[in-house]
Amino acid sequence: MTALQHPDAIRHFQSLCDACQELAHRYHGPADLRLYADGYLHALRRTAVLDPIAQRRLEELVDRWIQDPSSFIGPDGDPRSLYESGFETGRH
Repeated sequence: MTALQHPDAIRHFQSLCDACQELAHRYHGPADLRLYADGYLHALRRTAVLDPIAQRRLEELVDRWIQDPSSFIGPDGDPRSLYESGFETGRH
């Protein structure tokens, strides 16, 4: 795994992870999380907040994190429960 060493890159990774977790808990699927992360990373590129090396490392880490199914585990330990709407599972 590519390690982040730049403090701002670490903060952005944590912020992006928190936002994706929140989206997953509101029943957004992997495609939505990928779209959100792509937009976040694009905004960082456009503002040039990070140097190019830190930006590249952040993007690589986010790509791996989103693709890893263990990144999103539901409250019951099942990743699938994050993407089922409350109405489909009988929860409201």
